[in-house]
Amino acid sequence: MSDTQKSDEKYDGFTAEERDAMKERAKELKSSTRRPRAAKADPETEVLAKIAEMPDEDRALAERIHAIARASAPDLTPKLWYGMPAYAKAGKVVFFFQSAAKFKARYATLGFNDPANLDEGTMWPTAFALTKLTSSDEALIGELFKRAAS
Repeated sequence: MSDTQKSDEKYDGFTAEERDAMKERAKELKSSTRRPRAAKADPETEVLAKIAEMPDEDRALAERIHAIARASAPDLTPKLWYGMPAYAKAGKVVFFFQSAAKFKARYATLGFNDPANLDEGTMWPTAFALTKLTSSDEALIGELFKRAAS
């Protein structure tokens, strides 16, 4: 039996990491509907707490992404989305950060959803792999965040 067949036989749908992410999203949805408006936790505080829990490399990237997001797209609201930092406009996630550790990947992900105003021609990127951030990377991300939020 080949390795491919063995791994196919063990696959049962979602990975443990994917199931955990879905459970986190369900908790986020429940908590947002159960709490009265006055009792809701500050979403930015929740995002910063989640960033603080990340492994060092992911935390450094997430802290920079958060700072760039707040400076470049101050009208967007930070929030947790599937347990990861995200930035929303009118409740809809425009862009998000996903740590490498979340799904045991070799890189973190910076992704953009449909509300992001990044349309350019007939094809444009919706996600980027991140391993480190240079100053030119940060400048590009800042411009993308401004465009996405417009």
